[in-house]
Amino acid sequence: SFKLDMRIGLFDSGIGGFSVLKKVIELCPDNSFIYLADTARLPYGVKTTNEIKKIAEEISSWFNYQKIDAFLVACNTTNAIALDILKNNLDVPVFDLIGSVASTIKESRVGVLATPSTVKTKAYTNAILEFKPKTFVIEQPCPEFVPMIEMDNINSDEITDVATGYLQPLLKQKIHSLILGCSHYPLITPLLTEILPSGVKLIDPAESLSLKLKLFMDSKTNNFSKKKKLVDLKFYVTSNLKNFPQKAKHWLDVFPEVNLVSLQKKGWVS
Repeated sequence: SFKLDMRIGLFDSGIGGFSVLKKVIELCPDNSFIYLADTARLPYGVKTTNEIKKIAEEISSWFNYQKIDAFLVACNTTNAIALDILKNNLDVPVFDLIGSVASTIKESRVGVLATPSTVKTKAYTNAILEFKPKTFVIEQPCPEFVPMIEMDNINSDEITDVATGYLQPLLKQKIHSLILGCSHYPLITPLLTEILPSGVKLIDPAESLSLKLKLFMDSKTNNFSKKKKLVDLKFYVTSNLKNFPQKAKHWLDVFPEVNLVSLQKKGWVS
């Protein structure tokens, strides 16, 4: 009788959180994961503060019914705008991307690619400056990335042009590292690497988040007798049920069962 350690919840507006899930599974297998994609309201990155806060309330209410042991904020926009709501509403430890990565930044000139809503909050700048007050941080809004990535339009000349445009102001400022401040962006790492000078270090906040989660889990569970690498994945979406298993297969190499849920109705059954 082999028991998985923990039930971990995570969410994003779409497939962006796959980049987080992948890193977390690498470091913390032997768990069950519940992934919620709020596909009905994608993209989040151009929504108002109030819209994001309301979404955060609905998402945390839904996860409260899922009997999770830990929660990962796999969406930077919600992280930047409504982390307090998620933390207040959930009665489990909450791990977030921005808070996890901010303390690890070593470079003195840092660029951030993020959604317009995230950039407006200056969440990355503020979090980094809290740890290293003298850091120069420049944030660049990238409204076109998420829709393109969700449509799998990632090998086109169009996205190369768009990316080159977004990176231009950051490269002018001679950045030493570049934070992928939206969980969708690591999915286009090859493209960004091609455009960036080799000296610029790419930073995926999911790595810091995974490490934090692993430390937390190691403190809770005894990992000595483990031989198996088991992962149990459950996927939920709020729309577009048909395309989602295909996307999971493409990015995660799993072909999961995907369930449709509505976040607006109370009394969910898990």
